[in-house]
Amino acid sequence: MSHQLTVDRVFEASAERVFDAYIDPAAQKVWMREGQEPGFVLETECDPRVGGTWTATWGPSRDEVYSETNVFEVLDRPRRIVTDTVTSSYDGTSVHTRIEITFEEQDGKTRMTVHQTGFESAGARDFFATVAWPGAFDQLDRYLTRG
Repeated sequence: MSHQLTVDRVFEASAERVFDAYIDPAAQKVWMREGQEPGFVLETECDPRVGGTWTATWGPSRDEVYSETNVFEVLDRPRRIVTDTVTSSYDGTSVHTRIEITFEEQDGKTRMTVHQTGFESAGARDFFATVAWPGAFDQLDRYLTRG
């Protein structure tokens, strides 16, 4: 059985600004550090084009890192991103999913909606729904509100 999730957040910024902050390599190096402790490990490289990859490694220490490789299938600025994604944990587990993100602007605010499919377990899905995506949304929101 395959599990899926849908999560969203409204940002006080235009769709272009949210879209660009999410995929811009220089911005990623800033927002992905937002709220992290000193010593936090972050490496990210992004080639934002169809067929390009975004590879990120992050965690509290070199012994506890997560890594993720996203291959861009759709980049429709500023409306939609689709990736084929593999996320790996320091404990050796990995999750292969498909992520579709939409950006809907209304009155200067943008709703970023993430629909992620292909989870092999409800536990993995729930981790992404309650920890991973809310944490990323918080970091992105801090970046957008101070800039």
